[in-house]
Amino acid sequence: MTTELPEVLPAIAIPSDAEEYDVVVVGFGIAGGSAALEAARAGAKVLLLERAAVHGGTSSMSGGHFYLGGGTAVQEATGHADSVEEMVNYLTAVSADPDPEKVRAYCEGSVEHFDWLEALGFEFERSYYPEKAVIQPGTQGLMYTGNEKVWPFIEQAVPAPRGHKVPVPGDTEGTRIVMDLLRDRLAETDAEVRYETGAHALVTDESGAVVGLRWKRFSETGLVRARAVVLAAGGFVMNKEMVAKFTPSLAEKPFVLGSTYDDGLGIRLGQSVRGDTAFMEEAFLTAPFYPPSKLVKGLVVNKLGQRFVAEDSYHARTSGFVMEQPDHAAYLIVDSEHIEHPAFPLAPFIDGWETVAEMEQALGMPEGALATTLERYNEHAAVGEDPDFHKHPDWLAPQGTGPWGAYDLTLGKALYAGFTLGGLVTDVNGRVLTADRAPVPGLYAAGACASNIAQEAKGYASGTQLGEGSFFGRRAGRHAATK
Repeated sequence: MTTELPEVLPAIAIPSDAEEYDVVVVGFGIAGGSAALEAARAGAKVLLLERAAVHGGTSSMSGGHFYLGGGTAVQEATGHADSVEEMVNYLTAVSADPDPEKVRAYCEGSVEHFDWLEALGFEFERSYYPEKAVIQPGTQGLMYTGNEKVWPFIEQAVPAPRGHKVPVPGDTEGTRIVMDLLRDRLAETDAEVRYETGAHALVTDESGAVVGLRWKRFSETGLVRARAVVLAAGGFVMNKEMVAKFTPSLAEKPFVLGSTYDDGLGIRLGQSVRGDTAFMEEAFLTAPFYPPSKLVKGLVVNKLGQRFVAEDSYHARTSGFVMEQPDHAAYLIVDSEHIEHPAFPLAPFIDGWETVAEMEQALGMPEGALATTLERYNEHAAVGEDPDFHKHPDWLAPQGTGPWGAYDLTLGKALYAGFTLGGLVTDVNGRVLTADRAPVPGLYAAGACASNIAQEAKGYASGTQLGEGSFFGRRAGRHAATK
């Protein structure tokens, strides 16, 4: 692995008899597949390159959440009112540096995109899962997967659940259905797909416009001419050098979420022709302590015995705050009335204690610190209030009945997992932009190698990557086809 940029070849390197395509897409995950399908449907001659032997990429490893709203059929069927404006308000509020044009395009196009996904050949179940979970345990089609009901966002946008799940039980292989259908729909077009074939260098003309690329398949290489290239080759979580440089929090202890080919090549190809990057330091990092939902009623404290986050936050938001605590250490404290051990605990149970003083001592906290925090929490929870962190009343309950138990949320003790969020800067149509925000002619990017609306972990919601990857992949494919 490396952080070095690939070479850039001159247009004269392409032989006169080279293959020619209107659009060449690099990567057959959710973004690349969506881009290739839309480009082909728009009448373009399309070549899709995939380094792996099969389609799917990292997308196929996800649980199958798509973050969609504005009044989808599932929202309407389950009685959850939503609007474009409230979705815009929410995504703007949780974004570190919101791009108003992208956020609005995504929200305004969300219902149509929902319909497009179902038209691939499946239906989201018209049902709702009301509990706190990382993903629905069954086939329920809708749940809250972000911080919509968490302060301060609940005051900035009317909450609505937007986590639409593919109808597959549990949290593995959820997107495989969509990827298989995307492959099938693509096979109905004239698009050409080449597996075990990757892009290794871009070709530019005298003006700097991308006019083709060099591919490699095992020891064989070749060049193709293209009017446009769409980079959809994933993030960089598997590139140790890039991770060490940009997201060192992912370098040591967390389990990384990605495929072999999430090595940052797509990003570096874009950089090689002056494409700019953004949010490269941002990483999704989490070790959920729920389900079961009952645990959310406990309180999370640092090694000083102090609370620092509303416990009803989306799990990556909570984990983001854990990373800011001394020694990345934190504990979930729950009393005997609310403790319920997870079936598959990511945050290990430490022990139980008859008194708070014993628990303080065992956890190495300052004497009296946890007792003071617990007393204040219980006093206000008893009347449904949390003046310190504004935890939603649904998840407030005094933790006053001993014995008490503690779960370890500390980095290195809990099983944290993560992936990268930064990538190439693009406009609303997926065109890669330079540092001065001028488009690189002929070059597009989408999915995990582009920086879109999923910018930072504390504002992330499950389903954003699949949702925006497929949505902006489609836009990039359509625009590239008509370039």
